[in-house]
Parts: sequence; C-alpha cells; structure tokens
Amino acid sequence: MAVTIRDVALQAQVSVSTVSRALSAPGLVKEATRQRVLDVVAGLGYQPNRAARSLITGRTGNLGIVVPDLLNPFFPSILRGVQTKAGEAGTSVFFTDSREDPQTEAELVRTMAAQVDGVVLCASLLSDEAIVDLAAATPLVLINRIVPGVSSVLMDSASGMEQVVAHLESLGHRDHVYLGGPAAAWSNNRRMQGLAGRARLLGSFDPNFGGGYAAAEQALRTGATAFVCYNDLIALGALAFLAEHGVRVPEQISVTGFDDILYATMCHPALTTVHMPTEVAGEVAVDLLASLLDGGEPEHRELPTTLVARASTAPPRA
Repeated sequence: MAVTIRDVALQAQVSVSTVSRALSAPGLVKEATRQRVLDVVAGLGYQPNRAARSLITGRTGNLGIVVPDLLNPFFPSILRGVQTKAGEAGTSVFFTDSREDPQTEAELVRTMAAQVDGVVLCASLLSDEAIVDLAAATPLVLINRIVPGVSSVLMDSASGMEQVVAHLESLGHRDHVYLGGPAAAWSNNRRMQGLAGRARLLGSFDPNFGGGYAAAEQALRTGATAFVCYNDLIALGALAFLAEHGVRVPEQISVTGFDDILYATMCHPALTTVHMPTEVAGEVAVDLLASLLDGGEPEHRELPTTLVARASTAPPRA
C-alpha cells in the first residue's frame, strides 16, 4: 500500500499537521523537527498528494510564465531558469507565448491566474496601469520591466549599451548607427538611454533576422562605420545582408549585438555582444514569486550585464 502522511507522522512522532508544515512551510517548523520529518519521508519513500496538499494550503503547486516570442532564442534560457528553480521546490511550470500582442498577454495572465499560484511576465508590452491591474489579480513578477509596486528582475540593458559604445569608441569609431527594436518595447528605451545620444538612431525594426536584414540595407546608406543592433537576431540579419553585398565585417563595418544568444558564437564572424544573465533572471523571478506567496512585499532586483568582445568589431579603416 502507498505510504500516507499519517505513516510519516507516526514514525516521526509528530502530528499530521506538523508533517504538512514541514513539507510546505518549513519556516514554521523547528529545524530539528523538520529534519526528522524529512529523514522519515526519505526512508519511507513518501510522495505528497498534490491535490490533497492544495486543499490544505490553498495553493495549486503551479506557476505560470508568459513570454512574448518563444521563437526568439533569448527566452528559452529564462524558461530554463524558472523551471530549474521551481523544480527544486516541487512546483510545476506552465508557459505560453503572447506572440508580442499586449491584449493576448493580458488575457493569458488572467486565464493562468485561476490555475497557478503566480505568474512571471517577461518583457511585457502592456501599459503600467494594465500591469498593476494584473498584479492585483494574481502574484506577479516582471522580467526586464519596471513598474512601481510590482516585483521585478532587471538585466541592466542601459549599462550593457554603455559598454558597447565605450568598446567601439576605444577602437576608434566615432560614427555609429543604432538599429533599434520595437518602439513600444521597454528594453529598447533602456538601451537608448545607454546610448546617451552617442549613436545615430536609424529607426524601429522587428526584433528578428528579417528585421535586421532590412535595417542593414538602410544603415549601409548612412556611411556609419559601426552598426549597433538592438539584439543578436537583428545583428545576425545585418551580417547576412552585408555578406551578400560584399561588405566585409569587421574590416569595413563593425557590428554589435545584444543578449549573447547561442548563435552569437556560431555565426561568422563571431558576434561582439552583451551577455544577459537570462537563466539567473528566471531563477531570481521564482524566488521573488515565492516571497510574494509567503506574504512578502514587492521587490526589485537588478542583475549586471557584460560586454563580450568577439570578431565582429575592429578599428575602422583609415
């Protein structure tokens, strides 16, 4: 027969409620008692019944995460961090893609709220007011977005872009053009803050390979010696356009990306970019969500970004 919580309580010489607290709210149990319970759980091979536990605790044991585009290789690393941290706590993860549509994003969060204990929302395109409304409906943590009164994890894009410009200027570049991302994207505005007016702004482009290909055609007409790209996907599209048109990188034009996705090391030349601690951000988001569920106040955490210089940047031609 399956081992029950009563079997654990009997062998550990504690009450059933103490076993339940030791497994679901360890901070409410003395450490010695908790360890005794865990030893018995391990010895008997007890597996908590999630449905029964949810009736006791009022929690589902699930959390949700909404990303704007699962095809963008930036987001799977965040998902991995969320899943790793949630798995350590015995929590399941539901994830979904809003397809970069704010209305869909809001609908997904509200739908998930009935099935999960809280939601992680990545790179949201919603207004501050809409996000505050969602945070009132379910515990919510933002990644790469700051809204007052809502927990968030920020990867410091502004500092990363400052590092890009400093790197190019150290090589001798004085004329950079910025191949921007979506105008409504909060992270695009943060990166422009990091530019601090030290690059010409070309416009807003789709944050993907096709957007970069189209942007490079326009950027080439500016005569700039360096293309500063909103993300690595735009940079990869720009590299493809330049290669097809016989423009050598970095001998004739330097190109930088942002995010340090896997493909940044696989392209030719390897891409100078900014490393974003995506997996760590996912883990921190789960920690912040756990804090909210335990009655904590909203918190903001900021993670550093780091320039990774590779072969796509060099001094400009004389």
